[in-house]
Amino acid sequence: MPVFLFACSQAEVLVWWQVLVAFVAIHFFLYPASNAYNSYFDKDEQSIGGIKHPPPVSKELYQVALLFDAIALVLAYFLAWPFALALFIYGLVSKAYSHPGIRLKKYPIMSWLVVGIFQGAFTYLMSYYAVTPISQLSTLWQPAILYPALLSSILLMASYPMTQVYQHEEDTRRGDVTLSVLLGVKGTFLFSGVLFFIANAGFLVYFYYYKSLQHILIFELVLLPTLLYFSWWFQKVRKDESAANFDYTMRLNTLSSLLISLGFVLMWVI
Repeated sequence: MPVFLFACSQAEVLVWWQVLVAFVAIHFFLYPASNAYNSYFDKDEQSIGGIKHPPPVSKELYQVALLFDAIALVLAYFLAWPFALALFIYGLVSKAYSHPGIRLKKYPIMSWLVVGIFQGAFTYLMSYYAVTPISQLSTLWQPAILYPALLSSILLMASYPMTQVYQHEEDTRRGDVTLSVLLGVKGTFLFSGVLFFIANAGFLVYFYYYKSLQHILIFELVLLPTLLYFSWWFQKVRKDESAANFDYTMRLNTLSSLLISLGFVLMWVI
């Protein structure tokens, strides 16, 4: 949702009914379908995503995932066929993440890049196209649009390893060498911290040249609590790696998602 709101906040003109349809298609159907599909094949027994004790999966979960995918595509097609095609491509890539025949998740660098690109830049561009009145895809290839799309990917590449930091035992048991497993617990914090710093610098440059100082102030204010929490948590992990657990991870995810979303909403309405 932060990436979608970022796209909306940066668009010069919005078509409100398109914003609503695109939001519903992506967040009520596409994303749940992806989560359900991957959960079906992962069959997690330990904490995963926002669920501390995941229930056993069933065939119905798989069927609902495909149904939600279909609904998302139908809604998207009402807006524009390129948007529907983008959702279809996103759905295929997300399925490749956990499908046993491909299982991108077991390749640390490739999965990191794929998640960063498709949940970041690709989502930004398809959202921007869906909520604005532009009719030519070539319109998206402007620096003022590609730059924030790139920043979205860097931000996702920074946060993605942190979502895996408490899953090392579960991932290793399945033979999935995620980037966080590869980096180790402390290495994950250092890696994400460096990328967060790069992303923040990139946002400052973007807002300075393309928007206003007001955008810089809003972004830094909403980012500060997350950075403080991240630093405090890292100090706990340095003393005891067991602190890299589900509860602390979910607090970071919730805090960062809500505050960054709030920041983009403020940029949107102010």
